[in-house]
Amino acid sequence: MTMNNSALPGQERYVAPLEETPLQDVDAVDTNAPATSMWADAWRTLRKNPLFIVSALVIVFIAFVALFPQVFTKVDPNYCSLDFSRNNPSPGHIFGYNLQGCDIYARVIYGTRTSLTVGIATTLIVVVVGGIIGALAGFFGGWVDSLLSRIIDIFYAIPLLLGAIVVLQMFRTSNSIWKIVLVMALFGWVSIARIARSAVLEAKNLEFNTASTALGSTPMRNLFRHIIPNAIAPVLVVGTTSLASYIVLEATLSFLGLGMPSGNVSWGGDISTAQTMLRTQPMILFYPSLALAITALAFIMLGDAVRDALDPKSRTE
Repeated sequence: MTMNNSALPGQERYVAPLEETPLQDVDAVDTNAPATSMWADAWRTLRKNPLFIVSALVIVFIAFVALFPQVFTKVDPNYCSLDFSRNNPSPGHIFGYNLQGCDIYARVIYGTRTSLTVGIATTLIVVVVGGIIGALAGFFGGWVDSLLSRIIDIFYAIPLLLGAIVVLQMFRTSNSIWKIVLVMALFGWVSIARIARSAVLEAKNLEFNTASTALGSTPMRNLFRHIIPNAIAPVLVVGTTSLASYIVLEATLSFLGLGMPSGNVSWGGDISTAQTMLRTQPMILFYPSLALAITALAFIMLGDAVRDALDPKSRTE
């Protein structure tokens, strides 16, 4: 150690010799380290998150049930007989029968396909339409942003459930699962558009966009090659969480008698049918309600895990 004599009396301090402080080793860059990215960092974070692991396993199981319901039951969910009305559980019919004499377990299993189809299809349409409109508004600005923002505000002012009820009442003659999907997407894209607009407004002012423009890249190339990939993270987070909302919304519309056609098994329709027996046989209502709650909760948990992984602030805390 060496003494620094330039300080005032009583304030001497010791400084280590330079050869004993190899700062060059601390500041050196490991050129052999693999390249990293936001998505790679997010995946490493997700793999260690119990919330993601549990929710992903539940969603995989739910998807398997939706794709292969015949593995879990051989009973036709639409076969009903009043001879079995409100019968108690029995071998092969573990949940018993509802008021119409339909097997509750079979209807819960086959209702999974309806809910996932509506939820995933609506989410895909909402993310694509809302993401493109929001990205165009945020990127071009000016009158384009003003026009698209006013359209977004108009649709945003209409409650999703109320708007869906009004439109479905207008087109009651058409019975199709895609009618439900399109109606929910019609009023659901605005939240994604607002998120996408904000993300693009932030991303287009970053250094990589300026550098790409200086190298001769066109505005549209910057938008689709650089800005959207760097602004898509919050859109994916909101889309994952919204999927649970669309599943619940479909059940709500079916509960109100405006949802699935009569030939489609729906948790919401079964809940509506069972509400008259809430006091006498509450388990008839409990089983489809439990399936709906578990499915929605799984996607909400997945959305929370994805949000934590894609948020740089949460990763550094």
